[in-house]
Amino acid sequence: MWQIIAAFTISLCVGMIMGPLLIPALHRLKFGQSVRDDGPKSHLKKQGTPTMGGVIFFFTLTLGGIFLAKDSVTFWFLLATALGFGLIGFVDDYIKIVKHRSLGLTAWQKILAQVVLSAVLTYAALNILGIGTEIIIPGTSIVIDLGWGYIPFVMILLIGTTNAVNLTDGLDGLAAGVTLIVATGFGLIGYISNFFSATLFAAVLVGSCLSFLFFNLHPAKIFMGDTGSFVLGGAVAALAIVTKTELFLPIMGVVYVAEVLSDIIQVSVYKRKKKRVFRMAPLHHHFELGGWKEQKVVYTFWMAAAIAVLIGLVLYLLTDIGSLLMIRGVWNG
Repeated sequence: MWQIIAAFTISLCVGMIMGPLLIPALHRLKFGQSVRDDGPKSHLKKQGTPTMGGVIFFFTLTLGGIFLAKDSVTFWFLLATALGFGLIGFVDDYIKIVKHRSLGLTAWQKILAQVVLSAVLTYAALNILGIGTEIIIPGTSIVIDLGWGYIPFVMILLIGTTNAVNLTDGLDGLAAGVTLIVATGFGLIGYISNFFSATLFAAVLVGSCLSFLFFNLHPAKIFMGDTGSFVLGGAVAALAIVTKTELFLPIMGVVYVAEVLSDIIQVSVYKRKKKRVFRMAPLHHHFELGGWKEQKVVYTFWMAAAIAVLIGLVLYLLTDIGSLLMIRGVWNG
């Protein structure tokens, strides 16, 4: 247990130290946020706020667990997944800032990079970690072997989660707060099943998010950018994969799901009927334009995330743990 507390504390302290150093440095480099013209008008005042703050996660996640994880292949897989997606986000952010535009990599460039990375990570999960191709239905003992279908399933999970967290990152403290709550849930799952590496990484992730929130709560002094949201998305998806709780992720990460679905529904309906279902998508903007203060939207979404995590944990306790351990295999990080 002391290792878990130490990992959380180290990542929290590293983030708290780096924040005051990074914010003025980004100001000097003029790495400011470019606000999209089609976004809420209230966000125009955020123009110029330092972005790319997600680079903090590269240090907090690494330093928080590297000395405690020792030779854990599972921890290194979790870290590599988070930082791998974070690197894609970093390139995207860098292009935005250097070219002073609100969009960085093209959609196809971003998707191609994510597909290649997720394919490599899926191979590593199956052949290095040795995880099984089975998935378990939450709250039951029903196990389904996807066989080769597990490969596209995991790739979609990785890419979908990463982009969902990216969509969620639209208000001060929203993505970091929701991810902190979801990561706590996965940490408890790891603790319940005595899965040290998953619990350790989740603790590092919670500490990272908590330290970032100190600088990112309204009014934000720094934004995480795609660098940060991609790190968080990759980290959460990787935790679901290694703990073999893939189908728990949409439940515990219901806020991510709602953000994505609102965007999909808005675009598809508008293309067909030229009508908007929401005032603006993703979902958090709908409530903003409905008159909610930014803080109210964020705290409400945090509450929704907490309820979803509690439901996920109850379902986990109702799930046949023996089946979970069987499909995870003998490896335990």
